[in-house]
Amino acid sequence: MARGWSQGELAARAGIPRTTISAIEGQRLTPSVTTALSLARALECSVEELFGGTGSSKIAGTEWAWPSLMEPCRYWDALVVGRSLLYPVESLAVNTAPHDGVWQGGVGRDVASSGIAEKTLVVACCDPAAGILAAEYARASGFRMLLMQRGGEAALTLLKQGLVHVAGVHRSTSEKPMRNAEAVRAQVGKGHRLLRLADWEECLVLPGHGRARSLSSIAKNCRQWALREPGSAARECLDELLGARVPLGHTVPSHMAVADAVRAGWADAGVCVRIVAENAGMRCLLVRTESLDLCFADSQLHDPRIQALISLLRSRGQRRLISELPGYDARHTGEMMSA
Repeated sequence: MARGWSQGELAARAGIPRTTISAIEGQRLTPSVTTALSLARALECSVEELFGGTGSSKIAGTEWAWPSLMEPCRYWDALVVGRSLLYPVESLAVNTAPHDGVWQGGVGRDVASSGIAEKTLVVACCDPAAGILAAEYARASGFRMLLMQRGGEAALTLLKQGLVHVAGVHRSTSEKPMRNAEAVRAQVGKGHRLLRLADWEECLVLPGHGRARSLSSIAKNCRQWALREPGSAARECLDELLGARVPLGHTVPSHMAVADAVRAGWADAGVCVRIVAENAGMRCLLVRTESLDLCFADSQLHDPRIQALISLLRSRGQRRLISELPGYDARHTGEMMSA
């Protein structure tokens, strides 16, 4: 007002959307670090003068989604349910996006352009091929997808806490098609949607040598398992296969880690999705087919980032791409239901 600028002019000078200016002025949105710095530069004042406070991260109202384990720490910035959150960089196997800044000594030094937080979709999912989805999402929409590799239970916990936009869950099978919806209602509550990413094959992965054996024979004679964490669908799948027997072995964090453990020889077998076993050159036996759904809150349905995800999964090109992945079935990709 002192400079005689409209919201649109300030937005143009700062390089951020006018709707962001309106939301900040109406106290409906806490600005991210990058947004706060851009506004301060445009108005030729300090961030402290603009927002008050003493430290750049607190001034900009930014908080960590979860603690960083070390400093300096590279981070990503994302706006999730009205909160500006910093995420320690992780899962470089599926995330190719450069970091947005570096944190050290209680201060964040931003390196990314302003407005990136508002253009970022955060997804917690264990899909080993999610990096392909992220690349296609960026190409088709201009938005960015950050992937946090988490099992279904952990992903839903992050969704409930408002730390991610989307959580992947794959408990549904052809015999029990409503398991995903039941898991969401039990862990997160009502008011959510399920968007089908794919149906995929969960398999028992074995070393690439040796004679073929039945599932029951392997389950009975395996001495050392590569285990997924309790609460994950892969662990549930193994527990059903073993019945009352308690598996011995070490817990690993992902489908790829299961195959790596078996290939390295310190585990005799494990459960993972077919694409991982085949990419690793391992033998695999089908255990069950599951439905992988992406869960998000009803309130986020009209968020442009969510709409871009829906449009992508309903596109002919993306469905074709998914169907060509080993063990993936895209016949129901893009279908949506209430949880």
